[in-house]
Amino acid sequence: MTLPEFLLFLAAVLVSSGGQALLKLGALKLGPVEAGNAIEKVFNILRTPELLLGLAFYGISAVLFILVLTRVKLTVAAPAVSLTYVFSVLIGYFFFKEPISTRHLIGFGLIICGVILVVKR
Repeated sequence: MTLPEFLLFLAAVLVSSGGQALLKLGALKLGPVEAGNAIEKVFNILRTPELLLGLAFYGISAVLFILVLTRVKLTVAAPAVSLTYVFSVLIGYFFFKEPISTRHLIGFGLIICGVILVVKR
């Protein structure tokens, strides 16, 4: 993966991670879904700006990823998407005050090593 390809790929991953953060914000605003309020909550998704923006970010990320796929093999690009997990957990830690366990840290290391192995030419 060349530097321009990697930067395009990184943009797709960061936009996707931002979308996940927005979906989390919207889900917190939406509140817990239970059997008795599920239909109401589904309709409330359409009125929750954070959820709509999060879905838009996912759409933008998909477009960016398609652009990546025009230049990079699927066998390289698809596994590298796992970096989204790393960024999402970091967003959870810094913005939502979610803990990061030792198990998470080991997983991050494995994901990063795997991406390096797959992406490196």
